[in-house]
This record gives sequence, C-alpha cells and structure tokens, in this order.
Amino acid sequence: MPIRIFGFQALWSPYFLLLLILVTAFYFLVTIKWRNKFEGSEPLTKRQAILFVTSILVLYAVKGSPVDLLGHIMFTYHMIQMAILYLVVAPLFLRGVPWWVWKKVINHRAVKPVFNFFTKPLIALVLFNGLFSIYHLPIVFDYIKMSMFLHSLYTIGLFMFALFMWWPLVNDMPDGKRLSGLKKVGYIFADGILLTPACGLIIFATDPVYATYSDAGSWLQAMALCVPTGTLQQLNLSGPELFSSMPIIEDQQLGGVIMKIIQEIVYGCMLAFVFFEWVQRDKEETEKMEASAMMRHQTDYTK
Repeated sequence: MPIRIFGFQALWSPYFLLLLILVTAFYFLVTIKWRNKFEGSEPLTKRQAILFVTSILVLYAVKGSPVDLLGHIMFTYHMIQMAILYLVVAPLFLRGVPWWVWKKVINHRAVKPVFNFFTKPLIALVLFNGLFSIYHLPIVFDYIKMSMFLHSLYTIGLFMFALFMWWPLVNDMPDGKRLSGLKKVGYIFADGILLTPACGLIIFATDPVYATYSDAGSWLQAMALCVPTGTLQQLNLSGPELFSSMPIIEDQQLGGVIMKIIQEIVYGCMLAFVFFEWVQRDKEETEKMEASAMMRHQTDYTK
C-alpha cells in the first residue's frame, strides 16, 4: 500500500519546514546583519554557510520528509534517521555556526557551568552513548514512541548530548578546549566501541523486540506521532505489514546493521580528517622551528 494515503501533512511536515526556514533566516540575520553586535565577530565564510544550510537540509530530509513517516513503519528507516541525525547533522551544525556565536551562547552565566561539565570528553561519551542505548531498550523505546511529548523531549535531549559529544572533536573556537590529535583518535575509537552494544542487541535478536513495529495496536498509537488521528481512524489499518514485504525480524536486524555501517563511515571520515589535520599541524610547527633556527643561525653568523 502506498504511503501517500497518509496525506500531505504526514508526508512533508509543513510546520516543521516553516520552523527550519525561520531558523535559517535567523542564522543569516545574526551572522551577517547583526554581526557587529558580537564581540570579536568575523565575517561569515562561505564554508560555514554551506555547512549550516546542509545541516538544515539533511535535518529536514530525515525528520520532515517521508523518511520520518517510514521511520514509524519500518525500523530500518528509524535507524537511518538516528544515525544521520546524531552522527551527521550534529557535527555539521556545530561547524556551520561561527565560533563567536557559540562563544556568546556558552559564556552566558546560566549556560557556561552546564556546558563545561557536559562537554568534558569522558562525560560526553558516556552520557550520549548511554542515553542512546537506554532509548533502544524495548520497554523504554515502546513507551517513548507512544507519547508525543516524551518522544519529542527525548529526541531533542539526545540531539543536545550529541552536540556535547561532538564538541571536543569539531569545535574551532580559538580559546576553546580541544583534544590533541592522538586523543581525538582515541576518542573516536571509544565512541565507536560504546555504541556497539546497542547495535549488537538489535542485530543478534532472534525475535521482534519492539511492540511499536510488531503489534498492531502499539504501532497505530506510535503512528499518531506523525499522522493526524482523524486520518488514522479513516484508514482503518491493520499493521505495518501493509506497507512492507520485509519480515519484521529482518527489518529489525537490517536497521541495526545500517546504524553500525553509517557509524563506521562517519567515524572513518572523521579519523581521516583528524589524521590529515594532525599531519598539517606538525608540518607547520616543523617549518616554524626550521625558520626560527635559520634566523638564529643568520644572526650568529652576522655577529
């Protein structure tokens, strides 16, 4: 059965799209028109603008397009959403917002102590991966998926902790706390290891573990998060099997595999970025040392 039966609002989330357009407009107002109100501000670079707009477009693709609706029908799409939202959108968003904007936000007296605590590398790693794993415990997952308030709250909260987790790796503040090259490599490996148990639980389960994808009543209640109740009542649906020929257990296992694959790709790209950044920094330091030594040699020779 085609998913277009759920209607335009369920498929394309127009209110969410409007919100993202307003956020993007506000971003350009702050970084261009109101830039002089920020101490130490710098002109918005083309790279920053592209990264931010890309993060917004990808965010809409996974949370506002039909992918979001499919995420309530098939577990595979849900895991694609989770992987892209927390492993792709979060770092793009962090790098897209100029450092002087982050500095203004972080230095607020109500934000600074909280931010400094949650961005400590060990705490950031444990909390994000811990909350991600807890969310995918069947009893927690099904309970949250059947409540609009809890689902929205947990999604936003987990995204905040994803930002905390990525901060030590990708922040570019001149006076910000950043990990060294070797520590970044260890941080990425630790992140990958901590996320593995949740994926393993899903991949190697021999039975469907989530009622919101296997039980008709629970599934319909979860579908109410993205489909108007009146539409659901009119359609009189029996379950997710109407929209997918894939067995539930295979869909569940595929979701876990895809989550792990996306994670490995993202972390592999990040490792490559860290490595080349590390090599470039060492090269620049070596050149500075050689230049300094040459100047000393010339000075001694002149004397």
